[in-house]
Amino acid sequence: MTVLSELRMQPAARTRRKEWDAAIRPRLILTISVMGTLLIGANLATPLYPLLGESLGLSYFGVTLAFASYVLVLVAGLLLVGHWSDYIGRRAAMVVAGVVSLAGGLIFGTATGVGALMLGRALQGASVALATGASSAALRELLPHKPEWATRFTLLVSAGGVAAGPVIGGLLSLLPSPTMTPFLIHSAVLAALLVPLCLLKARPAISLPDGGPLAMLRPRKPAVSHRARSQFWIASTTGFLSFAAFGFCLSLAPTYFSSIAGTTWRPAIGLLAALALGASAVSQLTGIRGRYTAPVGLAAMGTGIALIPVAGATGSLVLLTVGCLMAGFGQGMAFRVVFNEVAAAVEAAEHARIISTVYVITYLGSAIPVLGLGAAGGIWGLDVSVAWFSGLITAACLTLAVLSLRRNRRRSFAG
Repeated sequence: MTVLSELRMQPAARTRRKEWDAAIRPRLILTISVMGTLLIGANLATPLYPLLGESLGLSYFGVTLAFASYVLVLVAGLLLVGHWSDYIGRRAAMVVAGVVSLAGGLIFGTATGVGALMLGRALQGASVALATGASSAALRELLPHKPEWATRFTLLVSAGGVAAGPVIGGLLSLLPSPTMTPFLIHSAVLAALLVPLCLLKARPAISLPDGGPLAMLRPRKPAVSHRARSQFWIASTTGFLSFAAFGFCLSLAPTYFSSIAGTTWRPAIGLLAALALGASAVSQLTGIRGRYTAPVGLAAMGTGIALIPVAGATGSLVLLTVGCLMAGFGQGMAFRVVFNEVAAAVEAAEHARIISTVYVITYLGSAIPVLGLGAAGGIWGLDVSVAWFSGLITAACLTLAVLSLRRNRRRSFAG
């Protein structure tokens, strides 16, 4: 079956084209590689924002507006196209996402104004939106008897790809044309990955629609099954809080962290911005589990976030590093548990749609609070705004930790 056959949601016609009937491991590697590369490309710009701000005259709000263009379109895309892979197939959704990402990266890398920056980021957001549900569902289908590892891989590639983006972007920005070269190199890598993906022998789309293809691809209201409603809201709230912190790390943090570190060297700033996300990715590789994992993780995330403005006030790079690592590792612990609970509770045929809905709320955390932070920074200054931002996120994390602990105890007594 070709990509075009999948997009038409029709049985494949007989063809002599040789397809790659790959085993499970190559399919896993390819799925993780493509999704990771999409997320890396979407976050290459993080260490470049201070440079772009100077060259294009962007304010704090202008930087967060460019960043939020990605998030808001991603959220809209999850609502509009997040369920498409349930019908057109996982492979076809990933290929289309890759093509859209290529366009977005090239537009952003050659932008000469804030409008082009926003357009490029918007296309990157649309790409990630289409690929998010598809990659998560593909991993669970490839590992049907190991759902926890499917969740680990999903969160590992999500946090790892986002964390690697700023680091790679900072390093590639040392080359000539620092705002363009990272995206040209990324485009070449992504194009190379799309070749084997197109050659892969894919199974037919999950469902052949009764009302016609267009009826199935129409936008759907976010919804969850009744049996997964509790798990859904806990996972979504945890995701919202954690991505509010991550959104700060990926937008205004390079400017804020540079004053603490006393350097504007882009690779170093990119590394600092990626610490929390990198720690989150590493936590997916640990065997930490148990009924107290989520509340302990939430408490650690809140404590780590609280240390960031303290590091800013004292100028302590060590405290900043500890805070970012603690926040990221705690987030990874908590989100893995609550995400796995909702993923295990939903019906297979609705998996991509429901997981996309979780990500809708999760990604809103990267947009709404961060836009507010950018606006506040222009009024009261970045230091004061970050202190209030961190305080609110910390209070919410600790509150959710207490609620999660009570819920787990009730479940333990009921069992």
